[in-house]
Amino acid sequence: MTKAELVSAIAEGADLSRAKAELALNGLLDAVKDALAQGDKVTLTHLGSFNLARRAPRKGRNPRTGKQIEIAARTSVRFSPGSALKRGVSPDSQD
Repeated sequence: MTKAELVSAIAEGADLSRAKAELALNGLLDAVKDALAQGDKVTLTHLGSFNLARRAPRKGRNPRTGKQIEIAARTSVRFSPGSALKRGVSPDSQD
């Protein structure tokens, strides 16, 4: 599903115009991004949780040359689906 398709689904489901649905979706995305940038965890009941995970620096290999390289530490976003989402995707799930 693309963002445009999601906007259409929100507009239809909430009886909104596409413009208002897009504003709502953009507001949600901005709020999640801002909260994560401040180091907060974002939990959306029935959907799941977004949180930050720190990856330590590590050694890797350049696949072209085979030379060993240092891969810098970084922070990435992790999503953990909620039990309602898991059940919705796979009804026979025991979560």
